[in-house]
Amino acid sequence: MTDAEAAREIAHRTAQAAARDSYGRLLAFLAARARNIAACEDALADAFRAALETWPVRGVPDKPEAWLLTAARRNLSHLWRHDRVRDAAVPDLAVLAPDEAAEIADAETIPDERLKLLFVCAHPAIDPAARTPLMLQTVLGLDAARIASAFLVSPATMGQRLVRAKAKIRDAGIAFAVPEPADLPARLEAVLAAIYAAFTNAWDDVAGADPRRRGLSEEAIWLARVVVALLPDEPEARGLLALMLHCDARRAARRDAAGAFVPLDRQDTRLWNRHMIDEAEAALALAARAERLGRYQLEAAIQSVHAQRATTGRVEWAALDALYAGLVALAPSIGAQIGHAAARAKVAGPRAGLTLLDATDSERAAAYQPYWVVRAYLLAEAGDATQARAAYVKAIGLTEDAAQRDHLVAAMLALG
Repeated sequence: MTDAEAAREIAHRTAQAAARDSYGRLLAFLAARARNIAACEDALADAFRAALETWPVRGVPDKPEAWLLTAARRNLSHLWRHDRVRDAAVPDLAVLAPDEAAEIADAETIPDERLKLLFVCAHPAIDPAARTPLMLQTVLGLDAARIASAFLVSPATMGQRLVRAKAKIRDAGIAFAVPEPADLPARLEAVLAAIYAAFTNAWDDVAGADPRRRGLSEEAIWLARVVVALLPDEPEARGLLALMLHCDARRAARRDAAGAFVPLDRQDTRLWNRHMIDEAEAALALAARAERLGRYQLEAAIQSVHAQRATTGRVEWAALDALYAGLVALAPSIGAQIGHAAARAKVAGPRAGLTLLDATDSERAAAYQPYWVVRAYLLAEAGDATQARAAYVKAIGLTEDAAQRDHLVAAMLALG
């Protein structure tokens, strides 16, 4: 490798790390002052582009995030100075005054405005269907196509929602600040939904092969901790924290030594993170004291039952059946319905589980991979190998993770 190639490689790796670790923080900091998310995204994108052109030649700066912030601020200033349509907005633009920029020595001193941006995106004036996706894109850096997949809509539809939402924030002059305490609970549901969606997006990338999702689960847990600190009396915030901690505690057990997928009920509990489980249990207990049951508390309770296997050596399927029934009644979703079907099958047999599966929304289930996985398993348990094979084929076609796909192929071949 030549010196030029080595310099280019170092520059690209540094820019990638900055995008992964600091994009949301930089965007939120800029948006807090410019109040125009779309313009800040463009300015930051241009800053990253300049970095990839400049750093291989001049060397990577000692403080890459501070360099990117300064470059993005200049891009914004240039944009507003030369766009006559925006001339009237220049006096209101508070894009990082030069003296403030001089005070920012490194990434650690850049104030983290992401929580403010989360609550801005949850403003009542924003279309409810766009609030959570907007947070996922602006605060956590997910692309529109991946967000669309999570919400089972087309990328074009999701892109239009996001554009309209950003325009609404700009045109309505929505204040970039954490709302007054009385207004927080009304926006909390959307904020928690975005944090959890980010976590589940990272959860799908078990191997950590996608650089865009690396570290996303840790970011989601961190944001949940911040929300709990801000709203200590909101049990659902603690419920979400408990839920994510329980799930993340099992990360090391989701693959065996050879990298093969390991289903939850076969995982080696010695690999589970006991500290995280204890913290999750404590958060769930504190949430229960409020006596205001919600979706995330129920989901955390379900994960708590699974966690008890590390102590008892067994799974209490009857308890899971009851908890899933409560979750379906309180917050019906296709994920909750599929979980209920799987638990019911363990208690009352595979045909009982299939009956619950048949009651789900067939249109949404058609492209939902977990539906076909559970259906294939229950059909096999019921002795219907032909239909089970067809369901496995559908599940395999919808599976992105190679290790899980291999696991499903092996299960299908075992049917004979």
